[in-house]
Amino acid sequence: MTTNERPLREPLEFSETDTLLRDDVRRLGAMVGQMLAEQVSPAFLDRVESIRRMAIARRENDEPVDALAARLADVPLGDADALVRAFAAYFGATNLAERVHRIRRRRDHQRNGDAPQPGGLEAVLIELRDAGVAFDELAAFLQRLSIEPVFTAHPTEVVRRALLDKERTIVERLVADIDRDRTPPERRSDEARIRLALTSTWQTAEAPSQKPTVHDEVEHVGFYLANVLYRTLPVFYEAFADAIEAVYGRRIVVPKVVRFGTWVGGDMDGNPNVNADTMRAALDAQRALALKQYRADLHALGSVLTQTLGHVEVDDAITERIEAYAAQWPDVMAAIRPRRADMPYRVLLKLIEAKLAGTEAQAAHGYAGVDDFVGDLEMIDASLAHHRGDHAGRFALQRVLRRARGFGFHLAALDLRQDSAVHEEALAALLGDPDWASRPADAQVDRLHGVLDGTAPAAASTNENDVAASTLAVFREARELRGTHGAGAIGLYIISMARTAADALAVLALARIAGCVEDDVVPLDVAPLFETVADLEAAPSVMRALFDDPVYRAHLRARGDRQTVMLGYSDSAKDGGLMASRWALQRTQVELAALARASGVRIVFFHGRGGSVSRGGGKTSRAVMAAPRGSVDGSLRMTEQGEVIHRKYGIRALALRNLEQTTAAVMRASLRPRPADAREARWREIAAELAGVARDHYRALVYDEPRFDDYFRAATPIDVIERLHIGSRPSRRRNAGIRGLRAIPWVFSWAQNRSGLTAWYGVGHALQHGVDTHGRDALAEMARDWPFFGTMLDDLEMTLAKSDLAIFERYSRLAGDAHDALFPGIAAEFARTRDMLLSIRDEDALLSRDPRLRLSIRLRNPYVDPISLLQVELLHRWRADGRGDDDTLSALFATVNGIAAGIQNTG
Repeated sequence: MTTNERPLREPLEFSETDTLLRDDVRRLGAMVGQMLAEQVSPAFLDRVESIRRMAIARRENDEPVDALAARLADVPLGDADALVRAFAAYFGATNLAERVHRIRRRRDHQRNGDAPQPGGLEAVLIELRDAGVAFDELAAFLQRLSIEPVFTAHPTEVVRRALLDKERTIVERLVADIDRDRTPPERRSDEARIRLALTSTWQTAEAPSQKPTVHDEVEHVGFYLANVLYRTLPVFYEAFADAIEAVYGRRIVVPKVVRFGTWVGGDMDGNPNVNADTMRAALDAQRALALKQYRADLHALGSVLTQTLGHVEVDDAITERIEAYAAQWPDVMAAIRPRRADMPYRVLLKLIEAKLAGTEAQAAHGYAGVDDFVGDLEMIDASLAHHRGDHAGRFALQRVLRRARGFGFHLAALDLRQDSAVHEEALAALLGDPDWASRPADAQVDRLHGVLDGTAPAAASTNENDVAASTLAVFREARELRGTHGAGAIGLYIISMARTAADALAVLALARIAGCVEDDVVPLDVAPLFETVADLEAAPSVMRALFDDPVYRAHLRARGDRQTVMLGYSDSAKDGGLMASRWALQRTQVELAALARASGVRIVFFHGRGGSVSRGGGKTSRAVMAAPRGSVDGSLRMTEQGEVIHRKYGIRALALRNLEQTTAAVMRASLRPRPADAREARWREIAAELAGVARDHYRALVYDEPRFDDYFRAATPIDVIERLHIGSRPSRRRNAGIRGLRAIPWVFSWAQNRSGLTAWYGVGHALQHGVDTHGRDALAEMARDWPFFGTMLDDLEMTLAKSDLAIFERYSRLAGDAHDALFPGIAAEFARTRDMLLSIRDEDALLSRDPRLRLSIRLRNPYVDPISLLQVELLHRWRADGRGDDDTLSALFATVNGIAAGIQNTG
């Protein structure tokens, strides 16, 4: 992470509001140093400090990188791994201090009470009220508001579960002293626990030595669902209700507006390890987690709801339910101590616990579904309300109710995803047509109509091959899981590489062949995923054909005339570069939203974002406000993956803030979108022109330059990334070379070598063209007044500030002659992009408007830079020695993890 404008020679100073952050950084840094001296040696700590001082001097004095690189070139292999882990420990401590400081800033806003925290629920509700949104309009809108983060297993970070627990210990101890009000003994105890966590982390490998299985990925995502979000969700609803009451003066029960999804166990696209079996295993594991949490909550409620007959009455329904469940679970009833027999709520809770245990064991008297469990809790809630229980445990019960309504028995809905080519291969077998994939889309549609209406059924029993059998098994499992885990347990069925209307009809046909039908309707929401720039451009015509298709429209009517379309940020950016991707996504949303309105369909856009800017990363709230008017419409569904999950949902207070900011942005964009601007038609023309220029320049290097493929493999650590044990999915699709490589390792590689090339290459050329053709003032106006363009430049600026062309040049030299041929042009484009952005924004330094992020980058640079230079040296040694599975590769793995954690926004 670096800034590449004029050197930052001013002292590293913290603003007055950040002095406690400075204290935490220093305190944790000192503890890391003490730990290193103890665990390795004082001499080792001196070496780390010497290198760190060199890294700081290089940055602050604008010195060449050569001296620091030479200092690291002679590091023995045995010391390299320890050095990498040491620097990673330092900026890991900085990461935690910054996260805790975000909590501190939130508390300061709440404590001062002058004005609500910007971007939060109360602040936005005030804006909406002042913009004319009456209470009744808000209440009606809440009925259709939907926020749905969807967790994926896309690998851009390794965080072992054991290390997550240790990190949580450190955060808890920092939060305990967040206002510096601990007594000296308490502080000594806190520091002892922090030191224990730091030392134990040092003695634990960052990642397992084996590639994770789908089960491991389910467990990883389950940590955030069950340990963070399970606790956070009720607080979110309470905060929402409080904000509404503060602004409108009326207390309401906020309806269910947040739900969660997951791809782990259901994302079959390019992953042979995911199938019908992993679908069931994933949902079984999630159900076990959910039921475990509910049982723990009920046990705790038993200590709260101790009301005894004679002191308070209860509804007759409570007594009747106890009698019914006692007959079902006589052993449980008999085990309840006689002295507690006059505590009806406590007795019923014990029986409900038994019923939950029976649900997990699929016993005869378990719950048929979560609605019955919710019904029992609502019955207790009603009894408490009727008998003066508002302040005698009802609050605690309602928190459990919120969780049950929000998470069900499945925690998160399991999306299913498969490549359209797999569907074609399965249908070729089932229809007895080897040429199926090459047939025109219209011919495919006609034949699929026959399958769906029964006039030309497939002979599935005789024509199945392995692909067809496994595909049909998925649909059969989906039908079974809806029955055993609830209809809400299965989310969308997503079609990767969707290109024609036949791709969506193929899903319906395969489902019907497999018997995945309820009331003669396929009970699945089909979501085409448009990924490349060309696919995005074709999306309106594909969806128009579907909306005009009578068979598909009948399916849509059965699904409430609601159509989800997934937008691929990753592959479109890999295909055409950042600007072409962002413009294609913007234009597609405009056209599809208009088409849906004209067709009487409500469209929901599912944003397939990653962590890096070139894969749609950046602040969610800004992205929502920059979306086309009318495209949000009360719904936001988006993927959360890799380091983004950890950053957003690793700490409860930050998870709460993230949910609040996202919800607030969706409300603002939906209820009072920005007014139409007559200038926007002209801005769109310019944006389309710039996108074309940027795409041509990007593709000229990435796809048309014959030396680039080899250059990429030499100038990035892609050969190391491909061997990392960070995901169950292969790193590439079917094709060889860059075209076949998935977007995640592609972007990850360019983040590792500190260039960030995937986010800015081609943009500088386009901005220069825009200034030359339309004038600087025209682009400055777009940047200032058009959220789409301004947000794109914000994201671009962050990436430029985190890039370091001097360090990247060290990687580039690994490519030999290709470096001499290609690096000068790449460096020139970087300088052009930076200079044009600063000129358009009339600034003289990157991130001058975001001093907090600028400070954050400066805090990490002295620790990340040495890891990068060590990675270059180790790459050179490893490749010269034949790329073996050896200690050098292990050290390289450590550098990859360290750089990813240091620069963030990597994949």
